[in-house]
Amino acid sequence: MKNLLTYIKPYKWQVGLVLLLTLGGILLELYLPTLMADVVDIGIVNGDIGYILQIGVWMIVCSILAVVLTVAVTFFASKVALGFGRDIRRKLFVHVEHFSLQEYDKIGAASLITRTTNDIKQVQDVVNMMLRMMTRAPLMLVGGIILAISRDAVLSLIFLAALPVLGGAIWLISRRAIPLFSELQKKTDRLNLLLRETLIGTRVVRAFNRVSFEKARFNEANQQFRDTGIRVNRILASMFPVMMIVMNYTNIAIVWFGAIRINAGEMQVGNLMAFLQYAMMILFSLVMLSMAFVMIPRAQASARRINEVLQMTSDIQDPDEVAEGSDKRGVLTFKHVTFRYPGAEKPALESVSFEAKPGETTAIIGSTGAGKSTLLQLIPRFYDVENGSIEIDGVDIRALAQQTLRHKLGYVPQKASMFTGTIAANIRFGNEEISDEEVMAALETAQAGEFVRERENGIHAEIAQAGANLSGGQKQRLSIARALARKPQIYLFDDSFSALDYKTDAKLRQALKETTAEATILLVAQRVSTVVDADQIIVLDEGKVAGIGTHEELLSNCGVYQEIVASQQSEEESA
Repeated sequence: MKNLLTYIKPYKWQVGLVLLLTLGGILLELYLPTLMADVVDIGIVNGDIGYILQIGVWMIVCSILAVVLTVAVTFFASKVALGFGRDIRRKLFVHVEHFSLQEYDKIGAASLITRTTNDIKQVQDVVNMMLRMMTRAPLMLVGGIILAISRDAVLSLIFLAALPVLGGAIWLISRRAIPLFSELQKKTDRLNLLLRETLIGTRVVRAFNRVSFEKARFNEANQQFRDTGIRVNRILASMFPVMMIVMNYTNIAIVWFGAIRINAGEMQVGNLMAFLQYAMMILFSLVMLSMAFVMIPRAQASARRINEVLQMTSDIQDPDEVAEGSDKRGVLTFKHVTFRYPGAEKPALESVSFEAKPGETTAIIGSTGAGKSTLLQLIPRFYDVENGSIEIDGVDIRALAQQTLRHKLGYVPQKASMFTGTIAANIRFGNEEISDEEVMAALETAQAGEFVRERENGIHAEIAQAGANLSGGQKQRLSIARALARKPQIYLFDDSFSALDYKTDAKLRQALKETTAEATILLVAQRVSTVVDADQIIVLDEGKVAGIGTHEELLSNCGVYQEIVASQQSEEESA
């Protein structure tokens, strides 16, 4: 929690103003019982109507000023808390954006969403409460005790019995509630995870008639969240009856012993009334502190989760001394590259070596799980190699700044990702400076021009969230157009033609030859027809290179490639 509170520094003058206004408001509130005591002991006892009216006017003025100061405290405290929450949320988002895929996999998208929203909201609320209540309650407690003692020191001994009872109750309740807050946040993570999975995979869930199963899974997690929440709230609910009992019995004791002292002539009625007011202020300040003690542990649990993300550093960092890359060439070289996913027993890639040159198409083919997509993901440094090196124009990509490296690449992922906005905005995602004509040219090359023109507003037509109003083939073609608009040195196509029919596939490959004649192309594919015209084909088998060569060469000397070709020919014949 302390680490996060450093983000309040930009608002220190506003925090100081809140403290000053809070102090002024409390002094006015503490002054009111004294004025009331004077009205009773002087004005009413002596029958002095003028004095009563005079003090009454002062009480009204003090009350109005106290209300104004309280409103100002609320305004500035809320402003500080909301600004604090915004700053942490921005810091967390920017920090997460620099994570490698390894860190994403470790925490999980659902948990990151919870930490960026719910957890930050918990901390933000506690900061707001601390500024409004944690500063107010101690000042009111100390001021109330001092003024109560000044009114009647003997009667103040009642607090020696009341305060320990109230403090002990708060401690016991907080001790039981604190462990449940962390558990509640984990249950929130679980709910978010299940909800996210079900929404993303809704087509699969319905296609396999698993709606009932998903309902049962979600209901179980929801029930666990509810049960934990009920346990927490039951514990917290017991706090307020305990407080009310202590406060009421304290009031009875004050009236009882105060009446005895008045009867003995040792205390005046006005003083007793003022003492009761101060007693309520003291006890109410303890109530406010108890609420704070309840909320702070939950915020601490959230703060730990936020700090866990902020303190996590990406394994992939820019070097201290950044090498300068070439702007013209694009020779990509793999030298004995080995990579394994965290916790995996076997490497996903083992001792992979090849070279891809500008003006040539290098195709990568292999069975499912052979490591084709993994190979492509190593080039933008989504993951770093375990052994060996990947070089561009003779420079190890780990010696380049990540921004410089990725500026050289045009990456088309296996699963096309579209963003909410227009078609043009999605194409410009990789290059904001291109004109509408260049956007349309990229779409034509990607064989997307026809369906874009058919849409109302053309390239300015809206795309729904995650491209829900597009087919799989349309999303793939727009994703390819986005990479083409970037005009990089190296194109990475990760099975990007899988949703296209054979005719569109052939037309697209022909158009790419003309548009990307000077670029290096790496093409991952499942279909032999997609890679048959490549300048070189790399055959992967269980993470190892089984063969490199042209289609004809591999047909004559690579058994794995022969099996792939034979299996696809058999499928076509049977079809």
